[in-house]
Amino acid sequence: MNTRRTLHALVYGDVNLNILDGSAIWVQSMCEALSRSEVHVRVLLKAPIATDRLVGPLRSMPNVTVIDPFTDGLTTADEPLIASEAVQLLTMLDAQQPADVIVVRGLRLTAAAARNEQLAGRLWSYLTDVPQTVDQVTDATLANLDDIAGASRYMLCQTEELRCYLEALCSAAAGRSILWPPIVPAPGFALPDREPGRPGTQQRPVRLVYTGKFAAAWNTLEMTRLPEALREAGITAEVHMVGDKIHDEPDLPGWADQMRSALSSTEGVIWHGGLPRQEAMRLSATADLGLSWRDRSLDASLELSTKVLEFARLGVPVLLNHTSMHERIVGTDYPFFVSTVEDIVRSIDTSDLVDRLTSAGDHVREATRPFTMDAAVDRLRDALVRALPEAPDVVAQRTTSQPLRIAIASHDLKFFTRIMEHLQGLPNVEVRRDDWATLADHDEQLSKDIVNWADVIICEWAGPNAVWYSRNKRPGQRLIVRLHRFELAAGWLADIDIDAVDQVVCVSPYYARLTQEQTGWPVDKTVVIPNWVDIDQFDRSKLPGAAFTLGMIGISPHRKRPDLGVEVLSLLRRYDQRFRLAVKSKLPWDYWWIWRKPEERLATEELMDRLRDDPTVRGAVSFDGFGGDVAAWLRRVGWVLSTSEDESFHLAPAEGMASRAVPAILPWPGADTIYSSRWIHSDTQTMAESILDTVHSGTWLETAQQAHAEVSSSFPLTDVCDAWATLLVEDVPPGSAGRPLHQSKTAR
Repeated sequence: MNTRRTLHALVYGDVNLNILDGSAIWVQSMCEALSRSEVHVRVLLKAPIATDRLVGPLRSMPNVTVIDPFTDGLTTADEPLIASEAVQLLTMLDAQQPADVIVVRGLRLTAAAARNEQLAGRLWSYLTDVPQTVDQVTDATLANLDDIAGASRYMLCQTEELRCYLEALCSAAAGRSILWPPIVPAPGFALPDREPGRPGTQQRPVRLVYTGKFAAAWNTLEMTRLPEALREAGITAEVHMVGDKIHDEPDLPGWADQMRSALSSTEGVIWHGGLPRQEAMRLSATADLGLSWRDRSLDASLELSTKVLEFARLGVPVLLNHTSMHERIVGTDYPFFVSTVEDIVRSIDTSDLVDRLTSAGDHVREATRPFTMDAAVDRLRDALVRALPEAPDVVAQRTTSQPLRIAIASHDLKFFTRIMEHLQGLPNVEVRRDDWATLADHDEQLSKDIVNWADVIICEWAGPNAVWYSRNKRPGQRLIVRLHRFELAAGWLADIDIDAVDQVVCVSPYYARLTQEQTGWPVDKTVVIPNWVDIDQFDRSKLPGAAFTLGMIGISPHRKRPDLGVEVLSLLRRYDQRFRLAVKSKLPWDYWWIWRKPEERLATEELMDRLRDDPTVRGAVSFDGFGGDVAAWLRRVGWVLSTSEDESFHLAPAEGMASRAVPAILPWPGADTIYSSRWIHSDTQTMAESILDTVHSGTWLETAQQAHAEVSSSFPLTDVCDAWATLLVEDVPPGSAGRPLHQSKTAR
């Protein structure tokens, strides 16, 4: 096996590390996660150092170098860097030591970095400062997001809500947005025993703690009033507040002065000012309750408070708003959900407070285990392996020291994007694209330049691109052609010089056999490598009611048989009106070559007539539009239907399985060579009966888990990419690269 190469990272957060807040902590945590993943890190500071409470721990981390441009002679300014200055310095540092990973935070800064050709493609972009609602999004914001998505290897999203939101705003974000939740480090000290006695007495006040910035929407001024409110209920309380960043509130004149005064002079409020993170955590660990109670306007926030997680990891229950995001972490019956001062008083003014605090503290500590540094390091290592894979031995052991030059020629790369990204991430490999404007239109001079440059040419789709390259490739140049389905009837295959082709890749055993039968091409040139399924991208938590939602992805042309999907819905709704059908697709009239056919128009009219006139389905079908945000859309789908007359592979059921939906397939030719027979139904009646029985028997969740396990062990993205990487330099024997979906790895 190859020794893992040394990786280098540049990190820049558009944040001031002199101020203790969540964004500054993020920089520290990101550097620690990279360091523990054995990545060599250079972190660039934005502002001159005024206090080393955050920078000091950075300097002590192994493999981390702090770049202070103000003392290292990289700038003559004595003010914090602006975006353009930061990008210029990142570019200079990258030129000195090329970075494999460039982690950046902040919308404006990241947009500027994305427009820098030298940095583009290696950005790991972390965005939290995007408008929180669609009505606040401007054209400029959309343009920035498009640039960022196009230049990023990953877009790091703090929450599932943010990931789905970004994918809806920017289709290019789909497939490259990964979860990067806040990280809570281990305390680094022994947790104190809870102070004896019932909290709330004169001898034993209830201790509440808040750490972070002081802002109106964060209810920090209202928190200072809690000691008095609790005192009126006969409860003695202290509110400990840590932080030194008091926001000016333009819409609330005088608010900052009120906040400062309340911190300094309110009975029962102890203001500790800014503290190093470890000291702040030590103080928090002595509290009975943490405070993360905010204005209701923030309930729809796409961000998750780091402070909630820090308190919870210390075993300190948190007073927090009742939101779906918080429910996913602490459960629906969490006893310290609050929305008003009165709620807080009621939650504390109970005779069993000690038991409730102990039980809730144990619960939240366990619930936040996925947010620990150890969990973050595991996530990061997985992301690094995926973004910067090691080449298979057969590629790595090439005798030449020259990079392996790969060209990809296609008019449509939608089924090849992740494979291409994998190839781009391989060491000692260079990738170029020959983008054809249409199936037959291309820049011939560019294609000739590709021929002169490339060692390997991959033609995605066996169309005119494959014809041209098979006739123009150099002797000894490797040519790989991937064939899907429609090419078999299009007439181009006869024009391909098959003697010039090294391997023909088909996506299913059925179409591999059909290709051989129709073309007579040599059997040893045809190999099956299935389509990829990005398990990690699709594996997202389901929304309530998903079990009652059928989904269809792609219903044009009519041979996809959306009418049969509607028939299944009709059969189900005769027994249970909760069932619905969601369709994610362009419609027939969106494709001129489909809509010009009379039979397609007639079939579409008949379908729409039924949706209008049939009471069993009227109002129960939604058309959700075409887009790359399929993974987000699948969160509300419990069943993915495949009712086509024919398919080369049909990725939709596999994507559904990856999302923990159950596939329901009619027996199109070759379906049983890809999908297990348990998911294939003889007709719409048996399909509907199976769906109804599964949901009503309460076994849908178990069945969905089985579907997910099955697809995870069959053709995950990593296996498909490894097969393609091997194919770059050597022929793959027929049948060795692909296998039916239902055949487990252990059965090979």
